[in-house]
Amino acid sequence: MKKAFKVLGIGLLVVLAVLQVWRPEKNVSAQTPPSDIVTAYAVPANVADVLHRACYDCHSNNTHYPWYSNVQPVGIWLADHIEEGKDELNFSEFGNYKTRRKLKKLKEIVEEVEEGAMPLSSYTWIHKEAVLSPADKQLVIEWAKGLAQKISLEPGAQE
Repeated sequence: MKKAFKVLGIGLLVVLAVLQVWRPEKNVSAQTPPSDIVTAYAVPANVADVLHRACYDCHSNNTHYPWYSNVQPVGIWLADHIEEGKDELNFSEFGNYKTRRKLKKLKEIVEEVEEGAMPLSSYTWIHKEAVLSPADKQLVIEWAKGLAQKISLEPGAQE
């Protein structure tokens, strides 16, 4: 029995060591594109601060990686999580979305923040700075509603 546990332990260490060789591509961009929501829609500085602090790591083309992202399989899990987040909403590409999708995403932002579903608790558990205060939540909700109203009034928005 002890020998089986020893073999299993060694096997697990070998697998973990081999995983360290695989490095997922980092989600890092050198500049903010014109399609980024803060550029495309002149987001107020206080709202941009909240978005960068609580949302951009998973919902943009520029993630600030913690040290443990270099340890596999954590780095692999983070890369997958970030890709999922960007597929759902990518603030770096928001300006390129069609009007209908922009409005849908802004509505979802309001819903997710009101329900406390975003940012994820698994993220805020480690990133305490991303926890939204009641004032942060109200700020983001009012901004998203206001931007949705502005976008819906743009020429061609009803198409």
